[in-house]
Amino acid sequence: MADLKPILLVEDNPNDIELTLAALEKSQLANKIVICRDGAEALEFLRRQGPHADRPVQDPAVVLLDLKLPKVDGLEVLAAVKGDPRTRAIPIVMLTSSREESDLVRSYQLGVNAFVVKPVGFKEFFEAIQDLGVFWAVLNEPPPHRADWISGG
Repeated sequence: MADLKPILLVEDNPNDIELTLAALEKSQLANKIVICRDGAEALEFLRRQGPHADRPVQDPAVVLLDLKLPKVDGLEVLAAVKGDPRTRAIPIVMLTSSREESDLVRSYQLGVNAFVVKPVGFKEFFEAIQDLGVFWAVLNEPPPHRADWISGG
């Protein structure tokens, strides 16, 4: 199980964190869940800086990224991750309650892998998170190790 990639949850709402963790647990995923509560911390984690400098080199299986975050918002995190050759292959799923078309369009322009509007209902949100966790952590086939292709881009 040591080779399982973690799932990075970037969320500042304690209720959404709790619900997301419960849904992922119910999916029986063995992946470790790492929580960052703002965009700045997420970038430090992904870049292995600050308090995350000593974390394992392994990138997350997926980043579940809230759009509205303190310090650095989700779109800024997305732009930084997808703009860096060292992190651009990390799948990012934007999770948001925003139904603004401009947020959707901008996310895809920046390279988001999926954009999910958080369902208002508890059951629907729970099921959406379960499905996301299983897809990205189990079913999705990631690209080969970075060293194999990073120099080509």
